[in-house]
Amino acid sequence: MTELWAHTLTWTEVDPSRHPFELDGNAAKTLTGLVAPLLPSAEEAEEHGGRSLVAVTEFLVGRYGRWACGWNWSTGEGDTDGGIVGAWCCASHSVTTAEQTAPLVVAGLLEWRDWLEDLAERFAALAPPSHLAGAAADPWHWERACTRLVTTVADRTHTDSGWYGHCKQVLGWFLARNGVEEKRAGEIVESAVGGRFGSWVEPDAAVVDAVSSQFARTLSENG
Repeated sequence: MTELWAHTLTWTEVDPSRHPFELDGNAAKTLTGLVAPLLPSAEEAEEHGGRSLVAVTEFLVGRYGRWACGWNWSTGEGDTDGGIVGAWCCASHSVTTAEQTAPLVVAGLLEWRDWLEDLAERFAALAPPSHLAGAAADPWHWERACTRLVTTVADRTHTDSGWYGHCKQVLGWFLARNGVEEKRAGEIVESAVGGRFGSWVEPDAAVVDAVSSQFARTLSENG
């Protein structure tokens, strides 16, 4: 069975350049109509929470790719903690009638896709010069990138419940985009972030600086 949890997504799976996607007004209306019959009743959503949306997520993933499983990764304590989607709250609150709920699913998908495209642009702007890679790059490039990405994710997640999980994921995606092997990227990010971030706590400048310095140092030392 396809893994449907957004927190397990890799950069290869979400990179917009690998997964073209367009959804104009007419296509969005068509998608809304296709989603509506897959939605649970409000009673089912209340009882089973995010599990009641498996059919919707499987449909979106089958149609667009695994990146689409982030459509309902909302901020705060939604179906999964720590996402960026504002159009969707959680199954128990967002699911009402099919006619009212289906447009929220499409809005969540579009919001998630916009975020991925925004990240791709940020990654390109923050990447070290193309002739440098890994430890060969000036640590300043990695430190600057980490600082900007942490503050961006903190803003988009509102540093709500579990926000740091997606923050670590985004840092790992950035490293993967720049050729760092996935396992090593995870080790670098974990070394840098550790337990420095917490739910409902906006990291102050000193904490972000410490994380960014460690991020650059670990990457440079293990190049």
